[in-house]
Amino acid sequence: MPDPVLENQQLAAEAEDEEQIYAPTQDDLPCDDGIPMETYRHKLQMDILMDAYGNWLTATQQQGFIGGNMFVYFNPDQVRNQDYRGPDVFVVKDVPSGERRSWVVWQEGKAPDVVIELLSPSTAKRDKTKKKQIYQKQLRVTEYFWYDPFNPEDFAGFDLQAGVYHPLSFDDQQRLMSQQLGLALVRWQGIYKQVETVWLRWATLEGELLPTDGELVQQERQRVEEERQRADRLAAKLRELGIDPDQQ
Repeated sequence: MPDPVLENQQLAAEAEDEEQIYAPTQDDLPCDDGIPMETYRHKLQMDILMDAYGNWLTATQQQGFIGGNMFVYFNPDQVRNQDYRGPDVFVVKDVPSGERRSWVVWQEGKAPDVVIELLSPSTAKRDKTKKKQIYQKQLRVTEYFWYDPFNPEDFAGFDLQAGVYHPLSFDDQQRLMSQQLGLALVRWQGIYKQVETVWLRWATLEGELLPTDGELVQQERQRVEEERQRADRLAAKLRELGIDPDQQ
């Protein structure tokens, strides 16, 4: 007579093997919960972080990925429980760039290295408690930051030490450092996409802001204008010497 205990163990093992073989990929998993960003400013804050970091990766020829308002799957239970919410902004080092529908840890081989949550009245408590615990205990995200786009004083960071988050200290310029990325997070008063406020931005350790797409265009225009002015000054000098620059 078959042993029911052994049968159950065998069935459980077969089910586990089947789940591993047919583990869903980003193409199989939901990538949209139909819930928009909290406000337009939240969207812009996400964009300014993503644009600038993406440009920095390109400029420094580093591999990496930055995602925003997209799901991070680290456990198949998320699918079963329909727990699809993800970080507002997250960074993964040393992985190929390119589009993802979602970040699937078992497919990519690693979890995010840095997470930034953008606080709002409806999410702040959860971001500071439940989500923080998930990032600490389950995803083991090395660095976790939060920032309120409407209250710049509500800005904090944590790094994972022996499995527990410890608060990061502000430096003398009121910056929080990301040791993982070798960059700083700074509060910057300025205009982005016609909205003036205090934005959270990436900066080098030397204090140079990582430029957004619009700032890169402006820098290129300025470079071209400086080149034109330099050429005009040289042409004027040649004419003073009796040389026609147009004949050179």
